[in-house]
Amino acid sequence: MKLNPPKKVTFWVSIFAFVIGIALSMGVIPAVPVVFGFILAMLAYLLLVLGLIIKGL
Repeated sequence: MKLNPPKKVTFWVSIFAFVIGIALSMGVIPAVPVVFGFILAMLAYLLLVLGLIIKGL
């Protein structure tokens, strides 16, 4: 399997979503349930992996 580097936009969006997700899961923003932060962090990781696998993402 050949991996492709993700585009800069994909990389930065996934990093931003991961940081927000971790902050939410640690309870920094108390108005949002913790589980949503965990889900957001996992989706950010999935976006980064898809950026590696799919060419042009």
